[in-house]
Amino acid sequence: MSFQFQIKAASSWARLRLLNVLPVRFRRLDPRRLDVIFDVKPEFFGGFRRFTALLLCCLPLVAGCGYRFAGTAGNRIATDQSVWVAFIVNETISSTAQTVIRRALYEECHAMRGLYPADKESTAELRVSGKLTSYTLKPISYTAIDQAKEYRLFITVDLELHRRGETAPVWKGAVKASQDFPASTDLALQHNAEEAALKAASQTLARTFLVSVEQAY
Repeated sequence: MSFQFQIKAASSWARLRLLNVLPVRFRRLDPRRLDVIFDVKPEFFGGFRRFTALLLCCLPLVAGCGYRFAGTAGNRIATDQSVWVAFIVNETISSTAQTVIRRALYEECHAMRGLYPADKESTAELRVSGKLTSYTLKPISYTAIDQAKEYRLFITVDLELHRRGETAPVWKGAVKASQDFPASTDLALQHNAEEAALKAASQTLARTFLVSVEQAY
């Protein structure tokens, strides 16, 4: 009996850190994606109990360095499917965020996975729905006279992905993103900078959503 799991490292340093902890021979290493797949036999560690104890000890390292166990094949998004992104429910004070986020989801679905917009919701092979629950601005730096010099925009959206004909969602969860932008005493410039930050944060959120779907476990 063997145990197989996949590790996705946020950096080469994090990957090497875990490789040093688990002295096993990996079967495949993709330097571009920083994936490592281990095929571990308990007897290598002197028995199942010792192996389990070592694995449990490594879980904080896995969580803290951005590692995820491999998702199932059913969560992988095939290309050339139609997708419908429903209008995002907006529970915040922003009047434009829901539209920007919806557009970003369409754009990133096409750019990252080759999905195309469905003509209507009933014919879509995939359907995304969501609710914008948080839109927050916080100053992160100040000038010498204690005025805001830079802001950070935070957005949080509850998203769900459904396949046509299935009632249970393929994936659901809260996705967060943020983006910094410069402050300005000119209200028009301030507004434009915030809108640009919203667009960038929405694109990051959409990419995070797609990756989260495929890494779900």
